[in-house]
Amino acid sequence: MRKWMIGAVLAIGLAGGALAQGAEIEGVISSQIEAFKVDDFAEAFTYAAPSIQGMFRTPENFGRMVTQGYPMVWRPADVTYLDLREEAGRYVQVVRIEDTEGTVHFLGYSMIQTGDGWKISGVQVLDAPGVSA
Repeated sequence: MRKWMIGAVLAIGLAGGALAQGAEIEGVISSQIEAFKVDDFAEAFTYAAPSIQGMFRTPENFGRMVTQGYPMVWRPADVTYLDLREEAGRYVQVVRIEDTEGTVHFLGYSMIQTGDGWKISGVQVLDAPGVSA
């Protein structure tokens, strides 16, 4: 009985940690999307991982890439957080975004934890769940 209780307490603690981690990751993504909505590319840039910041060098370059390549992220009509999963030592948050024209997009946000908290290290457009070629 005692071993079962210890195992249950550990499982609850691990699940609680994963929930907190998920909430932090969602918060970072939401904050970046909110910054995009008001064209605050300097603020949005702060949520990008150092590797992304190094690649684009300035918030203006980063903003141009987002507005041209990811308009659904720049001006979403609706954002829903789906699965958070671990892949190859990093976390990927799947996000469903509906754009202003009603088209639904699924994106995988790769997340890394840094000394400054969670950062977005990449975004990939995913196939819609249940759709195969």
